[in-house]
Amino acid sequence: MNLSKLKPAEGAKKTDKRRGRGPGSGLGKTAGRGHKGQLAGAGYKRKWGFEGGQMPLHRRLPKRGFHNKFRVEYTEVNLDRLDKLPVNEIGLKEMVEYRLIHKETELVKVLGKGNISSPKIIQAHAFSQSALKKIEESGGKAIIIGKE
Repeated sequence: MNLSKLKPAEGAKKTDKRRGRGPGSGLGKTAGRGHKGQLAGAGYKRKWGFEGGQMPLHRRLPKRGFHNKFRVEYTEVNLDRLDKLPVNEIGLKEMVEYRLIHKETELVKVLGKGNISSPKIIQAHAFSQSALKKIEESGGKAIIIGKE
């Protein structure tokens, strides 16, 4: 196997239709755009969801429920997953390193699923009541990031 010998699968590549190249090509003269109309001109752009002046579907359908724009979304990490980590001090860097979260910029909430066998110092933005209780029972410490 060699990178210079890689080729796309058979039939995966097709040549583009050459529009406006004379009557013999099958797509000459109007180049497949028909006669006149707003679609025929050069530079025509259709807005997303545009339905020719008809009320677009996303505006016709009723909106339901309440969407809180101030909602704070947390990435949840359970205690049983934190317990498996080989380190005693767990911050956001360690969570990213061991792939519990994707980025250090995420807000993290520790939930109380599972048990924690050894005392660990855990830093997160929020803790559930059961997680706090289990961490303190094991002799560990829960540090809330952002509240000093």
